[in-house]
Amino acid sequence: MKHLNKLFVAVLMAMGISSQAQDSNNPWAIAFGVNAVDFRTSAGGPGGWLDDHFSQPFNVKENWNILPSVSYLSVSRYVGSNFSVGLQGSVNKIDKLVMWDGNPSQDHYVVNPGDLMYYGIDGNVKYSFMNLIKSKVIDPSLHLGGGYTFLGDSSFGTVNAGAGLTFWFTENVGLALATTYKKAFGTSDPLVRSHAQHTAGIVFKFGGKDTDGDGIYDKEDACPEVAGLKQFNGCPDTDGDGIIDSEDACPEVAGLASLKGCPDADGDGITDAEDACPNVAGLASLKGCPDADKDGVADKDDKCPNVAGPKENAGCPWPDTDKDGVADKDDACPEVAGPASNKGCPEVTEEAMDALKSQARFIYFNSGKSTFKSADVPKRLDAMAALLKNYANSEFLIEGHTDSDGSDAFNQKLSEARAAAVKNALLDRGISSSKLKSVGYGESMPVATNKTAAGKALNRRTEVKLIK
Repeated sequence: MKHLNKLFVAVLMAMGISSQAQDSNNPWAIAFGVNAVDFRTSAGGPGGWLDDHFSQPFNVKENWNILPSVSYLSVSRYVGSNFSVGLQGSVNKIDKLVMWDGNPSQDHYVVNPGDLMYYGIDGNVKYSFMNLIKSKVIDPSLHLGGGYTFLGDSSFGTVNAGAGLTFWFTENVGLALATTYKKAFGTSDPLVRSHAQHTAGIVFKFGGKDTDGDGIYDKEDACPEVAGLKQFNGCPDTDGDGIIDSEDACPEVAGLASLKGCPDADGDGITDAEDACPNVAGLASLKGCPDADKDGVADKDDKCPNVAGPKENAGCPWPDTDKDGVADKDDACPEVAGPASNKGCPEVTEEAMDALKSQARFIYFNSGKSTFKSADVPKRLDAMAALLKNYANSEFLIEGHTDSDGSDAFNQKLSEARAAAVKNALLDRGISSSKLKSVGYGESMPVATNKTAAGKALNRRTEVKLIK
């Protein structure tokens, strides 16, 4: 029990060491196992220093002292740049003490000193070559340090140098092998002796922080507080589309990298969230909806999806009743063909004007009045209205004229009244008031002599003229 107490003290001292990290992720390492002590190196002998140290380095049976139990414990902490510092406590029982009596003709011999206990407390600085050889399994190292050894009733300090080799089974568990030469300094006490100590044990690395529990240490985790994937440096990819959530505009729905992680079901390059027609490929200008007739109206809004038409008419072409190429909405004469230059109305021809004038001249009035005289006047007015309707965007002037009977003032008023009577009769027949004007000229514009009855009859007339 007293042996274990001394070893426990050594462990407590080791736990007091502080530095940075055992490696870049796990700050601490603890190892325990068995140790062997070999005093051959300080026995002296006829072969000299080299013979003492290297002639029987692995003569386990004759020279090594091994306590068949856990006999060493070490704790270390990484300090950066492949260096770590550590403290080791060990216990052993010496029953093989290699001696030499000084006789050059005699070889070494081994004695059993009885109940001779060995205790060692050693500090060291270790340099690992694992990163240099780019291995994750084989970890060779060198170490330097010093310590204090208790051997029976004697004790002495040592300067230590050695090498080690660790095989890592996992990231945190390995088999550690090491050998250390301990150069002793002290009195002439025969037990103050340099020696070699070998250890073999299990080593555990620990202390790495993984806040989010994703198996990636915080030091290497780009998202230390959110569980993620190793290939994304610890950041999550919730929808599994290969784009980390922090760069994914649609982190819960798998999508395309070209669309910042958002889906595009119809493959038209517009994300489903912004696509008014997500299941049918369409145009960006129409929010992802198709336009079969290419009239700029999405098929879903187009009442005539296979025939081009303006948006104002729900994608359908405007009707063109008279087939003159001018849509009815723009056609001033939708039922009569005419050129676009005349708003779809026919241009007034000389034949049409002759027909209007002919009808107008046979409209007779009662003497001195603006009332119609003959019974066929309504038919003539109907014929005039029918002609005028063909030229709905043209303007016409109705002129009234008289003979010379009566005063000028009377004839002027009478001519105006007769012209207005014709105009009103045409208005009653559906001609727009904006297309007709009337004027009276009295007796000022005769077309025949007023000296004969026949001439006066010709001067009492109504005429139609084209304004534009």
